[in-house]
Amino acid sequence: MEAVTSPQQESNGPITRGCQWLKSLPNKFCDKTTEIARRTKKLGQDDPRRIVHSLKVGLAITLVSLFYYFKPLYDGFGNSAMWAVLTVVVVLEFSVGATLGKGLNRMLATLVAAALGFGAHRLASLSGRKGEPVLVATFVFITAVITTFMRFFPKVKARYDYGMMIFLLTFCLVSMSGYRDDQLLEMAHERFSTILVGSCASLIVCICVCPVWIGEDLHKSVAANIAKLANFLEAFGDEYFKVSEESNENNKSYLQGYRTVLTSKSSEETMVSAELN
Repeated sequence: MEAVTSPQQESNGPITRGCQWLKSLPNKFCDKTTEIARRTKKLGQDDPRRIVHSLKVGLAITLVSLFYYFKPLYDGFGNSAMWAVLTVVVVLEFSVGATLGKGLNRMLATLVAAALGFGAHRLASLSGRKGEPVLVATFVFITAVITTFMRFFPKVKARYDYGMMIFLLTFCLVSMSGYRDDQLLEMAHERFSTILVGSCASLIVCICVCPVWIGEDLHKSVAANIAKLANFLEAFGDEYFKVSEESNENNKSYLQGYRTVLTSKSSEETMVSAELN
């Protein structure tokens, strides 16, 4: 005969499970916190430079934020002082080469786009108030199409993708803002100045405070891969010619070394790209 459960027992089931879940919640929270702390410690121990980089980002943002907090500096830049903080956030990278490449891309793209955007606004204003938005929209459309298509070129995408994106963004901001803002030239000057300050601050902090040269990491990675490949070839030869049972047993682990060499291609290409920038 099947056991008959009373309605009270059925109603106590979810309540009991809920109470058990609430009782186990502190233990689960402690276990999760311990796991996060363990992973954080391991992440810092694997490469202490990550901790230093985090401190460098905090230092650079704090320095450029002074332009926003101190009134004499704020009067010189106005609300555009916030662009210096944004520039540090997006420009400051782990290595000196990547920071330098992003900083130069951002400064050059901002300067060229601001000049072209100001010129497009002046040219469109000659057509009158009614024709100006039409010409500005046309210039924005043509620039967006050309810039986006150029980003598909492999060499451009590898080295100047970030600069092309900043160029398009700045051109749209400057050209379209001129329709509502009469002080376009002053606004473009303030933004370029703050971006220049943010980029220079990022480069100074990245170079002067525990600099990380990606070329050293690339050299160590290539040397380690060559050593792993040599061990693999030696183990493969011993396994193929059956030199001895003892050597075969010792070289079994080296036969898997080629896998790390193959999977390191993407990271090394990233290092090379950062070094070339």
